[in-house]
Amino acid sequence: MKYLLTISIYFLCLFIVNGQNKIVSLYPEGVNCRNELPAKTDYDESGRIFKKVVDPEIWYYPTPKKDKTQTAVLIIPGGGYYGLWFDKEGVEVANWLNNLGISAFVLKHRVPHWESEDCRSKVALSDAQRSIRIIRANSKKWEINPNKIGVLGFSAGGHLASTLSTHHDNGLNESELEIDKISSRPDFSILVYPVITMQDTPYTNMGTRINLLGEMPLEDSLNYFSNELQVKEDTPPAILIHTDEDKVVPPENSINYYLALRKFNIPAALHIWEGGLHGLGLADNYKGAFKNWPETVKNWLVERGLLSD
Repeated sequence: MKYLLTISIYFLCLFIVNGQNKIVSLYPEGVNCRNELPAKTDYDESGRIFKKVVDPEIWYYPTPKKDKTQTAVLIIPGGGYYGLWFDKEGVEVANWLNNLGISAFVLKHRVPHWESEDCRSKVALSDAQRSIRIIRANSKKWEINPNKIGVLGFSAGGHLASTLSTHHDNGLNESELEIDKISSRPDFSILVYPVITMQDTPYTNMGTRINLLGEMPLEDSLNYFSNELQVKEDTPPAILIHTDEDKVVPPENSINYYLALRKFNIPAALHIWEGGLHGLGLADNYKGAFKNWPETVKNWLVERGLLSD
């Protein structure tokens, strides 16, 4: 059962689900580039896969107060911009972060593959930017430090997380909406086997590129969404997680983003394990060393002052 709460003119439709998480609509004022798709959810052995998303939202998983830090993370599941592997790379990750004392938000964004040509490349980034604004706007109420809000993305979700990290703003002061005047910049990013580049290279994931930009993208679009080319002084610190065995999204994606961060002296960490196929999520059932990546990220969060030892 869902209980409707009134929170403000900009934050309508906040629901409690199963007493564990809250669902927050991203656009109570109405969705730009709104599609007319029938919402679609598929299932596989990992759980729900959202495909045709009509009403984008964030699912909020608060940490019990006794364990709470003031750090928050927006989680973006992967799926090649074709679907969102929402449980495996979203809800399960939120539970892991909660166990660390971190407030977690899972993004259910519009999926570019299903969108119109005019909106395809815009909707996911718009949804991610609005999510950060909402978390920051509600930081006091949710007991979050507004300067400790990060983003964690897997695969294509890692592309969106790195796009958010390189294409954020400090607030759109000309907007008539107060929410748009709040910064969309994440304070740190965790990128797990991320898609980074859209260039014509052997390590570009072409399915993700086509789903985001279409069959014949313009060079300007390829460059704009090749995030190794978009790093600048205010790109947030990042930790990148990859494996050498990943043939779907080769580790050159992470390597080149790491090198771009180094050019601007932005704090960065890069970890590449030898074994591990693409799409392992938290790797709970994996027997190789890659199963240790969550502990590696935890230690990095401690080093960054985002988590207590």
